[in-house]
Amino acid sequence: MTRSYKHLFGPVPSRRFGRSLGIDLTPFKTCSYDCVFCQLGRTTNHTCKRENYVAVDETIAEIRHWLENDGKADQITLAGSGEPTLHAGFGEILSFVKAHTKTPVAILTNGSMLYLPEVRKAAARADIVKISLSAWDQQSFERVNRPAAGYRFEQLIEGETKFREEFKGRLWLEVFMLEGINASRSDVEKISAFTRQIRPDRVQLNTCVRPPAEDFAHAVPQAAMSDLAGLFNPAAEIIAEYRASDTGEIKVSKEAILEMLQRRPCTAGQIAEVFGMHLNEVAKYIGMLMRSELITATHRNGDVYYFSQKSATK
Repeated sequence: MTRSYKHLFGPVPSRRFGRSLGIDLTPFKTCSYDCVFCQLGRTTNHTCKRENYVAVDETIAEIRHWLENDGKADQITLAGSGEPTLHAGFGEILSFVKAHTKTPVAILTNGSMLYLPEVRKAAARADIVKISLSAWDQQSFERVNRPAAGYRFEQLIEGETKFREEFKGRLWLEVFMLEGINASRSDVEKISAFTRQIRPDRVQLNTCVRPPAEDFAHAVPQAAMSDLAGLFNPAAEIIAEYRASDTGEIKVSKEAILEMLQRRPCTAGQIAEVFGMHLNEVAKYIGMLMRSELITATHRNGDVYYFSQKSATK
């Protein structure tokens, strides 16, 4: 049985998680950061205010329906178009998922809210928590991540360090590197010192291989990334998906994806291949189009195909 969901997207194939069902708990671009590298553009609701941005009971009802009907995925992930821990009820939603399925649950968070004990307690219910750290002091933090007014770098380090002490699951830490901003050897050594303090199970290096929010945010070349990975102990893994060539790149937008889906149904993987996108980025666009009721989905031979509502009515 196929149904369009407001707060769920996927499952989409993921190199790290397999087939991952996404749960989107905030309106588009509601975030405590306004990162210069964000592939979804500038933050429109820049806040550290925690509230029930989407209804908990409505989200749980969708998850329940998915589990009873479609419910096959390798991973369930709290992610999407904003910062999931800004949702005041994300712990309740996590508890429901953990109580009703054995599928592992992950949270993709920037880590900004982990200085709050109630957020750490709620996030600890997940199996995998992926946090981020791309700066080493307040000045670099504001240059790269542009936190909401009043938020301090010390709060981020305090929260991530305390969470590691309390969390029994797998903790992954992503460092997003930008040429000329935070990717010199001395910059990375300072970031690496904080990762040793936080003690994640994995350190993952990323860079903006897709168009970022700001034109001055540039990708770090692959060879340089490989050299910098060795500054972490243990050595970091590179998760940026470099393409063989950027020549003739297709401009990505919701409209471009929708236009393609008006011509023929595609899986998330096919969309990613056509546009040279990361699957997580595809999932966010799919989520936006589904919530706008511009596309719908159908299951065929074990895969999820997306097609435009317009083409469906032709």
